[in-house]
Amino acid sequence: MGRVASIKTAQVDGEEEVGAKASGSQTLLRGLDVIEALIDGPMPLAELSEKLELTRSTTHRLASALVDRRLLSFRPREGYSLGPKLLELGHAASQQMHLPRVARPWLEQLSDQTQDTVHLGVLDGRHALYLDKVAGRRRINIGSRLGERHPIASTGLGKALILDMSEPEWIDFYATEGVAFDSAARAVWLERMRSYAEKGYAFDLEENEDQIRCVAAPVRSVDGRIVAALSVSSAAQYMSDERMTELTRTVTDAANAISADLGWLPKR
Repeated sequence: MGRVASIKTAQVDGEEEVGAKASGSQTLLRGLDVIEALIDGPMPLAELSEKLELTRSTTHRLASALVDRRLLSFRPREGYSLGPKLLELGHAASQQMHLPRVARPWLEQLSDQTQDTVHLGVLDGRHALYLDKVAGRRRINIGSRLGERHPIASTGLGKALILDMSEPEWIDFYATEGVAFDSAARAVWLERMRSYAEKGYAFDLEENEDQIRCVAAPVRSVDGRIVAALSVSSAAQYMSDERMTELTRTVTDAANAISADLGWLPKR
């Protein structure tokens, strides 16, 4: 009897432990829901509970616990808002995020998927600085190296870095390329830039290097700013107009995945 009783007791204790863990997980998730509900601004208790589809008492209990931990703030006339602790956490997270490290798995996946060379770069003054490169599997050589600085206006990656800028800024980058002025050529380039900015990606149509084409897309930080860009490059024989169009979705998906890892949410 003693052994049976001890087994039953152990079973009950185990069930209680599982139940406690489930309850704790549910409370944690609800607390996170409270924080996310306040991303767009302060909210009074009644509105917050309605948005979360929770009772006022449950919402008040969760919010009060978060206020105690400084994850939320409370002002009588405004209601609940995001708290100072989140600023500390956000700063710590940004310090721990190293762009090439965050991007590397996506670059490798993109190279495996396309079999082409993938680059990651950032704006460095008037040039694009290459931070990382994953070589493709095709029997061609893309002669780029880490730490190299490349033109903005004639590379796909460079164009992707300036998609959010104004047309006067675009023209300024175009002028610094050092090519002879040709109003017709500049007009074509500007028309392409307008199209790229609208669609969210850019091409290099053998403008920077003969017989080399690429598709590029911007990488955004948590505030939506373009902080980097990635590109898929290959020989023109593997980059027909049709394939480049097909690759736009693949490349932008990879860029958006890196952006998401950096905290960017498109719906904001």
